[in-house]
Amino acid sequence: MLSARSLFQEIIDNDDSYRLFCSIAASGEAQGGWENARIAALLPESMRDLAPKVTRHGADEDKHGRIFTALLKKRGLEPVPVPPETDYTMLLEQRGIGLTHEKLRRDRPLTEEDILVYLSHSRVTEQRAADQMDMLVKFFGDHPEVGKAIRQICDDEENHLAYCHEELLSLAYAGHGRAIQRTLRQCALAEIAVYRDVSLAVMDHMGRLLKWPAAKRTALSLGIRGMYAYERAGGWRRMVDLRMPERRNALGGPAEPATAY
Repeated sequence: MLSARSLFQEIIDNDDSYRLFCSIAASGEAQGGWENARIAALLPESMRDLAPKVTRHGADEDKHGRIFTALLKKRGLEPVPVPPETDYTMLLEQRGIGLTHEKLRRDRPLTEEDILVYLSHSRVTEQRAADQMDMLVKFFGDHPEVGKAIRQICDDEENHLAYCHEELLSLAYAGHGRAIQRTLRQCALAEIAVYRDVSLAVMDHMGRLLKWPAAKRTALSLGIRGMYAYERAGGWRRMVDLRMPERRNALGGPAEPATAY
């Protein structure tokens, strides 16, 4: 029987698939760390009060990248190059979602509109990350090899999501509500398509590494496409609603260290 638990168990148990999984995760988190560090450095003067939180966000992402790399080293494995078709961050940028790396490499201050785009993009992608980590904690939170890492990353992702809700609501109260909703919708509709494409690509690579039969690959492909159809029909709306989080000022302090890694 196909299930998220059984699929992830297969991936963890095989060195080649585990190495690809951790390499993809580490690369994505490292990109997020760099992006947030650049945004913190380029914040407009009117929004400099966000700098500690954006910096903390980036530090958390860097930490997650180190955690995934440490999980590889713990098993005596080295990272592998990330196939471009599985690069979630790059594919979102190619669709015009978020702030481009070209813009972030400049030493020119960002605008308030840029920060609205950054927070909206983060609201959507952090929802995806939080959902995925919740699922992994449910199934593997007590796993002796990856459980501690998953729980720590999951808690951080909940903080990131709370931060996005709180800051976007603050901007909405300041009169940017319509622009925020428009940007959130654009980000969400692009994200669900990219997530579908990346999921198909990752499962294709895993299928070859794990020698899955054609019937299993077909079933997984149908499941991924079915999830996209659900999200396209209305499931995307969970990624754009805004509500005041229970965790207030979630990124108000320094990043929690990952001393075990």
